[in-house]
Amino acid sequence: MNKLFLAFVCILVMSVTAQAQGEDIIETKYDPHTLFSPLFYPSGSSITRAGTGEPNTGYWQNKADYQINATLNELTHEITGSVTITYKNNSPHGLPFLWLQLDQNLFNKESRGQARMPLDSRSRYGDSKSNFSGGYKIAGVKYEDGKAAQYLITDTRMQIRLNMPLKPGGESIKFSVDFSFTLPEYGADRCGILNTKNGEVFTVAQWYPRMCVFDDVQGWNTLPYLGPSEFYLEYGDFEVNLTVPASHIVVCSGELQNESDVLTSTQISRLAAARGSDKTIVIRGENEIKNPASRPAGNMLTWKYKITNARDVAWASSKSFIWDAAKINLPSGKNCLAMSVYPGESNGKKAWGRATEYTKGSIENYSKRWFEFPYSVASNVASNVGGMEYPGIVFCGSKAETDGLFGVTDHEFGHTWFPMIVGSNERKYGWMDEGFNTFINSLADDDFNNGEYKSAPTSMENMASYYFSEESEAILNTPDAIKEWNIGTALYYKPGYGLELLRNEIVGPDRFDYAFKEYIKRWAYKHPTPWDFFRSIENAAGEDLGWFWKAWFLENFKLDQSLVKVESPNLNAVVTIANLDQMAMPAYIGYETQSGKKGMVKLPVEIWNNTAVWKLKLPNTEALKSVEIDPGKVFPDINRDNNTWKAN
Repeated sequence: MNKLFLAFVCILVMSVTAQAQGEDIIETKYDPHTLFSPLFYPSGSSITRAGTGEPNTGYWQNKADYQINATLNELTHEITGSVTITYKNNSPHGLPFLWLQLDQNLFNKESRGQARMPLDSRSRYGDSKSNFSGGYKIAGVKYEDGKAAQYLITDTRMQIRLNMPLKPGGESIKFSVDFSFTLPEYGADRCGILNTKNGEVFTVAQWYPRMCVFDDVQGWNTLPYLGPSEFYLEYGDFEVNLTVPASHIVVCSGELQNESDVLTSTQISRLAAARGSDKTIVIRGENEIKNPASRPAGNMLTWKYKITNARDVAWASSKSFIWDAAKINLPSGKNCLAMSVYPGESNGKKAWGRATEYTKGSIENYSKRWFEFPYSVASNVASNVGGMEYPGIVFCGSKAETDGLFGVTDHEFGHTWFPMIVGSNERKYGWMDEGFNTFINSLADDDFNNGEYKSAPTSMENMASYYFSEESEAILNTPDAIKEWNIGTALYYKPGYGLELLRNEIVGPDRFDYAFKEYIKRWAYKHPTPWDFFRSIENAAGEDLGWFWKAWFLENFKLDQSLVKVESPNLNAVVTIANLDQMAMPAYIGYETQSGKKGMVKLPVEIWNNTAVWKLKLPNTEALKSVEIDPGKVFPDINRDNNTWKAN
């Protein structure tokens, strides 16, 4: 055995032990070099994305405008329509073909999404239990001149093969797609049909052929729609004409353009009053639902809506709707409108009778805290969809009440900011919308109505074992690749709490809030990646956080801080602490003296830069009763049995 090999063996042994000042040898998994590597970012600046985390001077983004005409058959549940898309190629690349998303094809029994559903699945990501088989019927694709386009459908995607490549630098193309499909009753918890005593509620989403995003990161983003992963969409302007039975009320993304055609004079008057009222005004009451006078005469009516600079559009239609509304006050001095529609079964002061109040409160709060709400109307729809978000409209569970209804309303409208304003790729990075939204929801709980639904601070004593169980998975996985029982943790709660931790314990509220707002402003109506977010927060907050991003988001590292021993406990006690697992966090050392005096020493994460063991001296002037690491339980320590020392 030569000397070089002996030295190598010694290095291996040292990698799983740590020694403090020649005294204590402690078994540890911690390697500082893994966590504090100087090469965290995979690449530097590019012409499109700057090292500062903002769009660079060469950033480009394509645009898709939609003109949609559709008709609802309430008896057969079929939606028939035509969408005309104007697609503008702002990229520096010629495009010989285009890709579109056909999300309703998930509900075809032959789809990939259906094929990957486990036996006895709960229909969350399909409709197999009801024996439903849906999907699009595409009647044709035509160019603006009326000539047929060559296209190929593969599962939930459609490729249009152009006769001539679409030129770079701003050339546009216009084409139309004629389509129809039967709306599923349970559409992956994103669209569906709710049966009520006064008629069905149709909530319609992922309902028209939509452009895939062509970006500077991957080119065409054509991941199939399998159910768990949500959406990545281009921005544009929408004109939507919806023809439905005259007995129906329709709410849709955007603003109604033809009130006089589809509303009664009484409803028009009440709606005008609601636009100036901070209190909820009833536009159509429960006692009017069965009154024919509450709707204009006729068999079918066409509702016309417009929304600009949006990434999607959704709608709801029913003859059973109660309808109320109130004014939303925005920081700029502008006003917009909060509305709720719900069946009689959902009425009541503990239930949907307060939905408009919740909608108004959420949007006013987030507009003040982060970025102003960009749409003219926010509509909240009671449905059999537990909670789903679209620009200017959300679907929430019809049975939700009190704090549950506030929570789902606040969460779904919180998605206005992520991903409606900040247009991240949900198909790949679900945590960049769900996790960020969960974080801002945690602040809204305190803000609404003087803390009416304020929750207790999160204690990591129990949550750490939940976040970092043996079956847990890293956040930076696509939702489709995460086990269903881990989606709530990996996409919502763990990233949400990670941002709380960053804000409250590592960066501080002032610097974090400034950096978070800067990120939103920089990437409003654009497409950031995780690296853009990481860089943007670091630059605006002035902190190198690679160790945090790696441990919390990229990997599934665990935290185990240990209190090894306390020496000289009567005066200026010397405390030895250790980091036993691969995650590192600041160390908070709390202590109490025999007379009951309490103190705290807070050490930054940098104590773990090059060691797994650290010694500190406490400023105690009398004998200690106890010492504890993280007495407030703000850090996700997986083993608190080794956190405490008590005097004999």
